[in-house]
Amino acid sequence: MSGDSMLKPLDPAAWDPSLKGIISDMKGNPLNVHRLMANHPQLLKAWWDFRNYSVQGGALGRRRGELVILRVALHMRAWYEWGSHVERSLACGLSLEEIERVKDPAASAWALPESLLLRAVDELIETRGLSSDSLQALSGHYSPQEIMDIMAIHGMYVILGCMINTWGLELDVGVVAKLPDGVTQEAFEAAYPRD
Repeated sequence: MSGDSMLKPLDPAAWDPSLKGIISDMKGNPLNVHRLMANHPQLLKAWWDFRNYSVQGGALGRRRGELVILRVALHMRAWYEWGSHVERSLACGLSLEEIERVKDPAASAWALPESLLLRAVDELIETRGLSSDSLQALSGHYSPQEIMDIMAIHGMYVILGCMINTWGLELDVGVVAKLPDGVTQEAFEAAYPRD
């Protein structure tokens, strides 16, 4: 494959045959981010189990996994990631008010464990690790496996945010249709410009 600087999502009909299981997992309609990654079949195939684990929230569970992903999306200024996970967060029981509150980890309405979780994402992105004080605070509410999953899920969505932002990935039309009024690319990018 030649090095195309403007990669585009691939139609599944053009995917490498080794990816047929992923097409099947997505019921024949992979998301744009999967279609983009299909330009590198070995990477997509290797990444798939990690993706499935992370989307389910790992040891954190769906709700807390989505909080991690939403906070990463804000840091990455990745509309695709934010829009996709607003829809997923609503589907797993988060309210729109809670989703909006992800923008303020210090908000008094957060229970301490979730405030610590969101602040941990900030620290991981800003300092590339957790301080001993943060680790001690998290350890009062999360198992070592859950803390590892905060790191792992954050890392997976940093990877995706880099790809999304590099190639200007468009949010899937089916996802856009499920978003509540006011949750738009224009509003997100006005609040979180990439420049």
